[in-house]
Amino acid sequence: MNLYGAKPDGSRRWYSRGYLSHFDGGEITQFITFRLHDSLPQDVLLGWRGELAGEPETEREILLNRRIEKYLDQGFGECFLLNPEIAAIVQNALLFHDNSLYRLSAWIIMPNHVHLLLTPNAGVALSRILHSLKSFTSNKVNQMLGRKGKLWQEESFDRYIRNREHYEKTITYIENNPVKARLCERPSDWQFSSAFH
Repeated sequence: MNLYGAKPDGSRRWYSRGYLSHFDGGEITQFITFRLHDSLPQDVLLGWRGELAGEPETEREILLNRRIEKYLDQGFGECFLLNPEIAAIVQNALLFHDNSLYRLSAWIIMPNHVHLLLTPNAGVALSRILHSLKSFTSNKVNQMLGRKGKLWQEESFDRYIRNREHYEKTITYIENNPVKARLCERPSDWQFSSAFH
């Protein structure tokens, strides 16, 4: 197994389910963000895509993701994940699958989105991991709130980790997210995170 970058045989699989390209490369550490369905209006996202259309593809994706992160940190939408019972459902699901589907290195459950740093286990597709997490938590949360409909945005953001430096910076980014969003003073103050645990 190669924790960072390409698998030993060099195989990689890129795919798209909509607006974002995804990389499913087996046992490669991935930074993943998924968000609540109402956290970012589609017209805002489409407007940004239009503004960035002239940028090279790689630069466009980086700039778009920065805008998305900044927007999410402002806490738009119903922010169901601020409810400790709901955040606990999500966190317990993340921890339940640790070691069985993936190895979880870091996580944070923010008011309207989740960041993960994980390495899929051999033979487990990233799409399977995300489907399992989102489907289970959506059903539990909707049941708890007495609601129906989408909880999570269908698309998620993922980026594979290139090297040790990228890995360490990503953990710092994830765990500092509530500090940056002015939700707490220290990463370890945020209960639903790897820094707390």
